[in-house]
Amino acid sequence: MVALLVATGICVPLWGQQSSSQQILSLPAPRAGYVFPVRQTFTYAVDWRVFPAATAVLHLEQDGPRERLTANADTIGGINLLFHVSDRFQSSFDRDKGCTTELDKQTVEGRRQITSTLKMDYTEGKSILDEKNLTTGQTKRLESGIPPCVTDLLTGVFYASSQAMTVGKSFDMPVSDPLRTVTVTMKVEGHEELKLPAGTFKTVRVEPTADGGVVKNRGQIWIWYTDDDRHLPVQMRARSFWGTITFRLASLENK
Repeated sequence: MVALLVATGICVPLWGQQSSSQQILSLPAPRAGYVFPVRQTFTYAVDWRVFPAATAVLHLEQDGPRERLTANADTIGGINLLFHVSDRFQSSFDRDKGCTTELDKQTVEGRRQITSTLKMDYTEGKSILDEKNLTTGQTKRLESGIPPCVTDLLTGVFYASSQAMTVGKSFDMPVSDPLRTVTVTMKVEGHEELKLPAGTFKTVRVEPTADGGVVKNRGQIWIWYTDDDRHLPVQMRARSFWGTITFRLASLENK
């Protein structure tokens, strides 16, 4: 369950589905004056329906011309006894353009244990996925075409912060939804004030939508960003037939 909503609820991959990157635009550049944080850590309390389900920690850190994003999600309490999940993600992207260069994932979900690396080769115009099932020992490599600049399913949540957010308008992001590229439209729906464990925030509510891939297949997803220049993602929610998962910001530290 946690892997459905690590940061956006859209981190479960759809291996084997491929689509052409033709007619999908390149990732829009960050808005003028926006700078990704030098160092920042988000801790979220995760609820499934009305039950505390997990803790997720996401960390952004500058690494020369790149920004590194790591995410850890672990089930807690009764949910952990029913179905243990421990997921680790690491993403690297260009600080000036936002283009993802690599996404690594280590997943432990019940008996399922998988490691994968998704690399973007913009010179060759393709993404390369290497995956290993640690339970069975099975490995595979898959390739797919990509536009000149894309984000990934995890990084896209934070890359969206670099875009202008005006209620009633939307913006598009090409997202590598391995192994395909989909256009995710971020619809800015309205203003809300949220009372969260980390405090009270004035926010704008954004709904990501797409014609295919995980964003379409996992029900409705919303992200609440602070209504200021930082656009910090303070709450995320996914609603589907299996129930609702909500991430609420518990703490934010500049370290």
